[in-house]
Amino acid sequence: MTTKYPEAFIEQALVKVFSRGHRSIKSVAEDLNVNHHTLKYWMKNKVVTTKNEPSAREKRPQDWTAAEQLAALRATHGLADEALQAWCREHGVFPHHLTDWESAFCADVKESATDGRAVRTLKNQVAKLEREIVRKNGALAEAAALLVLQKKFRALWEDEE
Repeated sequence: MTTKYPEAFIEQALVKVFSRGHRSIKSVAEDLNVNHHTLKYWMKNKVVTTKNEPSAREKRPQDWTAAEQLAALRATHGLADEALQAWCREHGVFPHHLTDWESAFCADVKESATDGRAVRTLKNQVAKLEREIVRKNGALAEAAALLVLQKKFRALWEDEE
């Protein structure tokens, strides 16, 4: 018969077995009234899951996405120096990373504002060039029509002579 243990019990058992000191796994398993193979299986799975899960402390500042950087800037806005240092230690970044991210966001905002002006001037230039093309197409059509009429007129006068 298989016994299903609650997660809380498994966590407590793992804490006990990892802090067992000189005791054997088998003696800890006997104290917990658990098969020692089951306890070893839990230990193996706990080690595997902690190795596969990246913790927040292992994340480098270069790996933060723009959304995460913005969230960090919002979280740290207005914090006192000591609180800011504590937050940075907790999340694995330095205060200069936050200032770098802030300056990068500000530079992006300034560039987008100048980009808006540049786009507006380019749109005006495009509209001006399109009007000029329409005018020149009209002039070209008029010149072509005059040429055709001139040829027809000459052809009519040559036939009469």
